[in-house]
Amino acid sequence: MNWDDYRYFLAVARTGQLSQAGRILGVDHTTVARRTKALESRLKTKLFDRSPRGYALTPAGQRLLPVAEQLERDAERARDSVAGAQAPLSGRVRIGVPEGVGAYVVVRAAQELCEMHGGLRLELVALPQRFSLSRREADFAIAVSPPQSGRLKVRKIADYKLHLYGARDYLERFPPVRSVEDLKQMRGIAYVPDLIFDKVLDYIPLIDPALEPRLTSTSVHVQLQAALNGAGVCILHDFMARHHERLVRVLENKISFTRSFWLVVHEDYADIERIRLSASHVVKRMREILKRDG
Repeated sequence: MNWDDYRYFLAVARTGQLSQAGRILGVDHTTVARRTKALESRLKTKLFDRSPRGYALTPAGQRLLPVAEQLERDAERARDSVAGAQAPLSGRVRIGVPEGVGAYVVVRAAQELCEMHGGLRLELVALPQRFSLSRREADFAIAVSPPQSGRLKVRKIADYKLHLYGARDYLERFPPVRSVEDLKQMRGIAYVPDLIFDKVLDYIPLIDPALEPRLTSTSVHVQLQAALNGAGVCILHDFMARHHERLVRVLENKISFTRSFWLVVHEDYADIERIRLSASHVVKRMREILKRDG
């Protein structure tokens, strides 16, 4: 049994696309197609149903999937065992992270890891979404709420705060804001309501269900830039807003939210050395930075 064959199988099973699997493996899609067909020939069974929408596992492929995943775990542990505790960390570590904390906090920890371990390749997948660790969309993830199911190890990292902010020159166009009712004269900036990936990020109904933001985006960076441009007022993380002197808190004593970040690791991969140590450093630095900035 050649583990390399199953790397290709797993990449296609997890992504459903030859091109995406090829990007993960560092080869072109024709190589992925050739290797998956070769594995099917050796096993004398069809592993994938092909369609214009992509590749889907057949019943035989579904049965092979846990076997291939166990091979993957065994290969990772064998590598750690042979390398030993004193060996330098190397290999890829993919971190799933919300874009705001990814850009303002986690990237600092990732830079430090790269400087400490020259053989590591850190990939920050900074997207507003939940990550499937069972499909290896990430080796570990930073979540805004703890998952309620799955074979996952979850621990709280730290709390962070959010307030309502607006650019100073924008706020000067209006009379002083003394109540939530006064906000109705201003343009609200927020997430696209039906595309919010986690309900803990749906702040506006908690302020006043009657408020209706006029400029929305799935990206917190777009919201931040809109606020900086004077497009309106917006709920922002304190650890982001503190870097922009033009932003001013609005109704600071009335509109304030506390949320938490959580570390999520699949239990099958939590003890792999490069994942374990990378996650530990990210958590440590997040706690330090958020205590100071957030």
